[in-house]
Amino acid sequence: MLKDIRDYQILFLGLFLVLGIGTRDWTLHPEFIAVAIAFCLSTQWLLSSVISYWSFDSNQEQQPKINLRSALITSLGLSLLLRTDHWTTMALAAISAIASKFFFKIGDKHFFNPANFGIISALTLTSDAWVSPGQWGEEWWYGLVFFGTGGLILRRIGRWDTTAAFLGSYSLLEAIRNLWLGWTWDVYWHRLMSGSLLLFALFMVTDPRSIPNAKIGRVVWAICIACLTFILRNYFFLSTAVFWSLFVLAPLTIFLDYLWSSPRFSWLGDERDKGDEGEGEMREMREMRETREKFLPTTQHL
Repeated sequence: MLKDIRDYQILFLGLFLVLGIGTRDWTLHPEFIAVAIAFCLSTQWLLSSVISYWSFDSNQEQQPKINLRSALITSLGLSLLLRTDHWTTMALAAISAIASKFFFKIGDKHFFNPANFGIISALTLTSDAWVSPGQWGEEWWYGLVFFGTGGLILRRIGRWDTTAAFLGSYSLLEAIRNLWLGWTWDVYWHRLMSGSLLLFALFMVTDPRSIPNAKIGRVVWAICIACLTFILRNYFFLSTAVFWSLFVLAPLTIFLDYLWSSPRFSWLGDERDKGDEGEGEMREMREMRETREKFLPTTQHL
């Protein structure tokens, strides 16, 4: 058993890349995967080193070790979902994805999903980037693979509630629309059996470090993303609706964390009360409690 759940994510996402290239004849260049990995890792190392230097320059022995697992996961996510014509576009997506973790944060928490931020950056800033929602086809066994591997990850990190809230509310909205229009159920299942939608629901919208900490906050947040996805897809005919919805609603995480406070997730699991991450969580809890105490007396007079 691997101790860090991110090792399983790296293993499964790497498996999906091999599976997609080997069975779906993707227009994915292996050199673009290398570009995504190289730029994600180098950007993570560079920015972590700079911040560590300025934060701990007075005591070099206390500088934390740089962990590149999350950056590698982001690079694999970009390789799975984003398609480009030029390597420079993939490099732009990789750099912006990792940089978003350092520049868009409140306290110690970043609120944009890094891979999703990179995808939106490439879509808006270049003319040769796209996402192919139908690249996995409609073969049922892909869904089993995604649910099996994603289920193992979600069981370990405890974020099944987010996936269930998103898929449940989105499938319900699609079912109501299907009945309203009088379409056959083949159309309904065709819209739901998208490999990219399942990857998004199982591996992207459940990122425990950027989504709301409390369970009720995650459920509300996931339902909001599902509703916006439904509107963008069916009334604005946007094929990349899920990615835009996650991007637009990512800042809502901060407000939901304020409404329902809860300890932030740690990749070290049971060891989260130890070391720097545990101390960081305790500090976050103290800051949130202090903020609420300052705010509540003011609101009680309204």
